[in-house]
Amino acid sequence: MARDRYGVEGRLLKLTLIGTFLTSIGLTGTTRGRDLPRIGPFQLLLLGLASYRIGRMIAFERVAQPLREPFTATVPDESGADETVVARGWGARWVIGELMSCPTCVATWAALVLYVGLALVPGPTRMLVNVLAAVGVAEIAHVGVEQLEWSSRASRRQSASV
Repeated sequence: MARDRYGVEGRLLKLTLIGTFLTSIGLTGTTRGRDLPRIGPFQLLLLGLASYRIGRMIAFERVAQPLREPFTATVPDESGADETVVARGWGARWVIGELMSCPTCVATWAALVLYVGLALVPGPTRMLVNVLAAVGVAEIAHVGVEQLEWSSRASRRQSASV
């Protein structure tokens, strides 16, 4: 499937939507005399884990399917091993689908929203970041444990067949 349906026009539409979003964020509160929060290394780690979690949740998980549904479709992966989420439609619908089907893209915007949230409503945003960061760590641990389980099963099967 083509990654960029409109070539230059598609990229310009993406940049226009991104610019509009950034402008709207900039006009809501960060320009009202509030200083943006300073982020230390630990807060940066938490913000990164929370953004990672939001990106994966929106791009892949069933719980966010109603959000993605107008803009994306789930299709069989080219490898045949699983399914993948791809943008559908044309114009703005396709651009939003492209952004929503990319966990890194979603995480980028989530990080921006969370960062602005730390300036506008720090208490609730900090709580949300902490919870999402904890779930992000749990997800990474789960993937690691699952990988170890799969490799040990494969090793046992290989040993049994020798």
